[in-house]
Amino acid sequence: MESLIVIFRTALIYFIVFLVMRLMGKREIGKLSVFDLVISIMIAESAVFVVEDTKRPIWDGILPMLTLLVIQVSIAFISLKNRTLRVLFDGSPSMLINNGKLDMKEMRRQRYTLDDLMQQLREQQVENLNDVQFAMLETTGKLSVILKDQQGESKANSNSNASQEKEGSKNPIPSSGEIRYVSLPLPLIMDGKVQDENLEKISKTRFWLKNQIQAKGASDFKEIFFCTIDHKGQLFIDHKESD
Repeated sequence: MESLIVIFRTALIYFIVFLVMRLMGKREIGKLSVFDLVISIMIAESAVFVVEDTKRPIWDGILPMLTLLVIQVSIAFISLKNRTLRVLFDGSPSMLINNGKLDMKEMRRQRYTLDDLMQQLREQQVENLNDVQFAMLETTGKLSVILKDQQGESKANSNSNASQEKEGSKNPIPSSGEIRYVSLPLPLIMDGKVQDENLEKISKTRFWLKNQIQAKGASDFKEIFFCTIDHKGQLFIDHKESD
């Protein structure tokens, strides 16, 4: 009889956990942030308690899981409207390689070793560190890699070789080539809020940004959901949807 109770409790808790995870959204299924990981562990612990201890009321496991569901969904909803809260719970990415240079200070702050870096680069089929222009450690622990533009290097090499042949050099010195760096797009507006620190990086002001968005049909920063600028100075603007 006790075995049947265990089977019933296990099946019931399985479907409850499955339903809770589905209600939490697809982000819980992919790479987990620290906040998501804590929620998932607590749900698993709550499920195990009532499955192992058949004398404990099953509601003692269901209630904590429902509470965690409400907490997670509430914070996720509030985070959609508040970037400060979003960064507080999910954290922010860390740039480990910037324009081809290792940021040792950031690596020490994240307690991220060179072995960790090389391992994740190999997992993305990157063998040479010199090929990496940007490497960003995401909040999920995954390393996002952007490679250098090799077309610039090929073009530079071909031009260098052509000039050497034209000059008739007997001992031509091979050129190392120039890499055409392409910087990451900088967010200027997120959720209707101006990112002043990024404006300072490109030596621009709010007045300049206001003129740019007005030219795109927006009269106020709050009308913009997302705005970035790329290395060519081109703006990407996504307007907020009217409620």
